[in-house]
Amino acid sequence: MTFDTNIEACAKKSPKRELILGVDRDSEIVAPIFDERNAAVKKMIAQVIATCRAKGRKIGICGQAPSDYPEFAQFLGEQGIDSISLNPDTVLKTTLAILEKESVLKQ
Repeated sequence: MTFDTNIEACAKKSPKRELILGVDRDSEIVAPIFDERNAAVKKMIAQVIATCRAKGRKIGICGQAPSDYPEFAQFLGEQGIDSISLNPDTVLKTTLAILEKESVLKQ
């Protein structure tokens, strides 16, 4: 999972996620257990976001998960991420999911 703390460039997040999960998502043997929504991955993401925010740095994330799983995008919003890269066909659906979560959090 590569995070962009300068909001200038994004890279795929897979290497760090694979390291945390101890799996190779390209392996036919272990690919079925590969899930970026894993609690360990989410904990690492939350820690990275919190660290950047504490240091006054902006942080963004690229990758497939926010596009595939609106609840993952909501999680990122809850953590205070500054930007999320999305596939064009998921922008509206994911943005609405994030806005829904933000409205619940504000109540």
